[in-house]
Amino acid sequence: MALCVLDNVRKVFHIGEQEIEVLKGISLSIERGEFVAVMGPSGSGKTTLMNIIGCLDVPTSGKYSLADRDVTNLTDDELSEFRNEHIGFVFQNFYLLPYATVLENVLLPTLYVEKGKNRNPGKRGSQLLQLVGLADRARFKPNQLSGGQQQRVAIARALVNDPDLLLADEPTGQLDSKTASEIMNLLTKLNEEGKTVVIITHDRMVADHARRIVLIKDGRIDE
Repeated sequence: MALCVLDNVRKVFHIGEQEIEVLKGISLSIERGEFVAVMGPSGSGKTTLMNIIGCLDVPTSGKYSLADRDVTNLTDDELSEFRNEHIGFVFQNFYLLPYATVLENVLLPTLYVEKGKNRNPGKRGSQLLQLVGLADRARFKPNQLSGGQQQRVAIARALVNDPDLLLADEPTGQLDSKTASEIMNLLTKLNEEGKTVVIITHDRMVADHARRIVLIKDGRIDE
């Protein structure tokens, strides 16, 4: 069953009087439980595609559905609420709050969901820290952690609302090769347990962990 469906999606940006078409009719379906890597060179449109898949932006034309809902015409507020409930993000730069503890960082997304949807967020956060191997670091601050540990915190944070989709943008970009391999093994384990994972990357070694690789070039799916 498809989780994400893009149907002839175009994205056009206007810079002054110039019109730049970044996505040129993308059609793509991602099934629940898949592990997909989106690869492409700089300027290929992969970041714009990620923003649409992640409900950070909407298509200029075409249609995008996530979790059986057409999100193409949602307002900014509706998009924000929808992605917090359905999408967990993992970014290259971690984006942890420096003054908050590890556990507080993990629990941050729970502040923006309706009360009652996550009845015991503290317990959930502790369980996720156990899952990513950081149960003993709950009271640490981010600057007391290594880069790999910070990314594990970011992954736990992305999972705290039990999203349908885990979307990772260059998740190993700041890490050495050994730590990058550990992070990719963790994402693979999460996928094997049923989580849908989509990675945006330029690194073939990272992409090879996925079950399917989508190549994008000049705003079109190349292969």
